Amino acid sequence: MLGILRNIRIIPKWLVAVLDIVVFCISGILGYAIRFNFEFTFQDFHKNFLGIIVFMGFGLIAMIITKSYDGIIRLTGLKDIVKLAQTVLISVILVELISQLGYFNNSRAPLMPTSVIVIAGLIALVTLVLYRFLVKEIFLFVKSQDQPKAIKGRVALIFGAGEAGMITHEVIKRDSGTRLDVVGFLDDDPKKDGKQIDGKTVFKGLENLELLVEKHGVSDIIIAIQNLAVPRKREITESCLRLNLQVSIVPPVSQWVNGGLELNAIREVKIEDLLGRDQISLNRPVIKEELEGKVVLVTGAAGTIGKELCLQIVHYQPKLLLLLDQSEAHLYEIGQIFSSLETSVPLKFILADIKNKNKIQQVLKTYKPNLIFHAAAYKHVPMMENHPEESINNNVIGTKVLADLAVLNKVEKFVLVSTDKAVNPTNVMGATKRAAEIYVQALNEYLEKNHQENYTKFVTTRFGNVLGSSGSVIPLFKSQIYKGGPVTVTHPEITRYFMTIPEACQLVLEAGIIGNGGEVFVFDMGEAVKIIDLAKKMIQLSGRKVGEDIQIVFTGLRDGEKLYEELLNDSESVGLTHHPKILIARVQSFNYSKINGQIEMFFPLLEKGNEGDIVAHLKTIVPEFISNSSRFQILDRMN
Repeated sequence: MLGILRNIRIIPKWLVAVLDIVVFCISGILGYAIRFNFEFTFQDFHKNFLGIIVFMGFGLIAMIITKSYDGIIRLTGLKDIVKLAQTVLISVILVELISQLGYFNNSRAPLMPTSVIVIAGLIALVTLVLYRFLVKEIFLFVKSQDQPKAIKGRVALIFGAGEAGMITHEVIKRDSGTRLDVVGFLDDDPKKDGKQIDGKTVFKGLENLELLVEKHGVSDIIIAIQNLAVPRKREITESCLRLNLQVSIVPPVSQWVNGGLELNAIREVKIEDLLGRDQISLNRPVIKEELEGKVVLVTGAAGTIGKELCLQIVHYQPKLLLLLDQSEAHLYEIGQIFSSLETSVPLKFILADIKNKNKIQQVLKTYKPNLIFHAAAYKHVPMMENHPEESINNNVIGTKVLADLAVLNKVEKFVLVSTDKAVNPTNVMGATKRAAEIYVQALNEYLEKNHQENYTKFVTTRFGNVLGSSGSVIPLFKSQIYKGGPVTVTHPEITRYFMTIPEACQLVLEAGIIGNGGEVFVFDMGEAVKIIDLAKKMIQLSGRKVGEDIQIVFTGLRDGEKLYEELLNDSESVGLTHHPKILIARVQSFNYSKINGQIEMFFPLLEKGNEGDIVAHLKTIVPEFISNSSRFQILDRMN
C-alpha cells in the first residue's frame, strides 16, 4: 500500500471532482435523514430523489465556478478552505432559489426544505475540508517513512509562534528532503506559553531553551519572526551559540519565492543580521521635496556607498541622475544593475577622474547639477600608506577641484562623504579625508561671509565602517572561514564601529538635505565591536568551533592602523538634530586663504615625489595626524 502511495504525487483533478460530487450526493441524503430523525424509508428516498439530484447538480455547477477541485490536496491551506466554503455557499443559494420557486413541483411545495439544504450544506463543507486534510496527512506520513533513518538526527525549535512560524513549520513538514524534526515553538508572548500548534507546545522565550536542548536533543533554532528587533535577534543568537546550536532565520516576506516560503529560502544567520540595527525612520517627504525634479551628481557612483546612494536617490524622482566614476569596469557593472531596474529617471553614466579639472568643468557646465554627493575617495588604509601621493592627489586635490568648480557652476549643495578615520588620524588616508573636510568647511565659511545668497552650501557626513563594503573585514573573514582558516586578526584589542550600507546612505541623504552649510554631521554608530569577538561569532555561525575547526591568528597592526576609531576629535563636541541617529559636530573654524594656500603647496611637492616631504606637509594641515605602525612615525619624532 505504501509503495502505491509513494508513486502518487498529485491526485488528478478529475478524481478530486468526482470525490467532491460524491460528497455532495451523500450530504444531500444525510441532510434528509438527519432532518427526519433517520426515519427515512425507501419511499421517502424515492420521493425526495429529485431534490438530492438537484443539490448534487448545483454542487457541480458551483465547483466549476470556483474551480475548487484545482487545488493540490497535499498542499491544502486556508485559501483552499475559503474556496470550498464559497462552493458550498453558492450551491446552497442556488438550490434554495430553485426550491422556493417550486419549478419542479406542481403542488408548489419546496423542492427541498430549507432545513435540509442547510444541514446538507454544512455536512458537505465539513466533509470536503476533512477529507482533504486527511489526504494531506497521509502524504506527510508516507514522506516521513521515506526519510532515511540517518538524517533524522536534527531536531529543531522554531522561535516565533505567529503566522511566519506556522508557515515555516508547514514548509518543513511537507518538504520530503528536510532533515529537521520540529519538536516545539518558542515565543516571547507570555499569552502563548503552553499553547499547542499542530500538536507542538509553545514555550516562553529562552527560559526553557537549555532544558529543551537536554530533553529533546535540539540541534537547530529557526528564527521565524518578521521585523524582530536586532538586539533581541542578537540575544537569541548568542544564547544559541553558547549551547552550540545551529541558528537559521526566515527571510522577510518580500524575499519569499513567488510569494510562498520555500525551505531553501530559510538561511543561516549572518553576522550582518547581528551587527545591523533596527529599521531607521527618515523624514522622506523632506528628502523627496529636495531631490524631486533636481539634477543630482554622485561621484564614486560605482563604489559601495556611491552605488547605494544612487539606488536610493532614484526613488525620489530626480530630473536627472549623473553617475560619475573613474573605474571603467565598475561603471559598466553599475550600468548593468540600473538597466534591470524599472525606473523612469533619466540616467547618465560618466567616466571621469575628479582630478581632471577640464572634464569636471565640462560635466558641470553641460548638466548643471543642483546637488553633488561626493563619495569618490581612496579608502584602503594600508594601500594609501604605501602610496601617500595618490591618496593626497585623489582625496585632497580631487575634492578641492570638485568643490571649486561646484562654486563656479552655482551648485546648490555639496555633500562630502567622510569617514571616522578622519578623526585624530593615524594614517595617511584618514588625514587626507580630514584635510578634505577642513577645506570644504573653510570654503563654506568664506562663501557665507562674502556671498550673502545663492552660494554653494557644503555639508560633511562622517561615519564608520559599512558592512559588506569592498574593504570591510567581514568579506575577508568569510573567505578565510570558507577555506578552513586560519582567520587573521591584527590585534586582540582592536575595535571598530559598523553600520549597514543602506542605513549609512539613508543618513547621508537626510543629513545632506537638512544641512544649511558648514556642518559636520556624525552618525550614531552604536557600540564599537571587538574584531576578535566578530571573528569568533562568524566562525560559530558557520557551524565550526573556534580553536578546533578554525584557528584565529594575530598578525599585528597594519601600516597606519589604530586600535579603535573615534567620531570626534579632542576639540569637537556634538549637538542634537531632529533625528536621533544624526548628530552635529561643533568643530573649529579654519581660514580659507590659509588652507587653500597649504593645499596649493602640494603641487610642487608632488612633482618632486619625496613622500617624506609630502606626508610632513599633510601633518602641518592636520596637526592631530600622528602616525601609528608606520614608517612615517619618524616625522612625528622630528617635530
